[in-house]
Amino acid sequence: SDKIAMVVGSSNPVAGPFFNFSVPEPTGVVAAIAPNRPSLLGLVDTIAPIIVSGNTTVVIASQDAPMAAVTLGEVLATSDLPGGVINILTGSYAEVAPWLASHMDVNAIDLSGVDDEKIAAELEKAAAENLKRCLRPGTELDGLTRIKNWLELKTVWHPRGF
Repeated sequence: SDKIAMVVGSSNPVAGPFFNFSVPEPTGVVAAIAPNRPSLLGLVDTIAPIIVSGNTTVVIASQDAPMAAVTLGEVLATSDLPGGVINILTGSYAEVAPWLASHMDVNAIDLSGVDDEKIAAELEKAAAENLKRCLRPGTELDGLTRIKNWLELKTVWHPRGF
């Protein structure tokens, strides 16, 4: 994660007496819905790109097999990860996810674990009301693209001396 700025960021060529840099920044709080199967691998695959990019996450664990997520939560509580970086919720995503999708302090939502197309469309609509970044279910992405989904690029212009 310490090299993500070198991979994603850039120094942009501009005509004129300026330097121009694009630097990645975390999106903020990302809500995520982990897939039901496989429960542990699906959870880790969902939260890893989010926290590697410097964000915090509120993730809804697999509703079919939440024990792996609860156990991972216990491991994370005693690890070196700062408190509040990964927040794991258990329960039905049909009940909990609408609150996350419409919450104003959540900046993005990962719907890749939603297997019901109707619920996914409702969550997208709720997320669109406050301009959340949204990752659609069924989207297969490689590792770097999944990390870049949760980054925003800040471009800085700096005058160059003569």
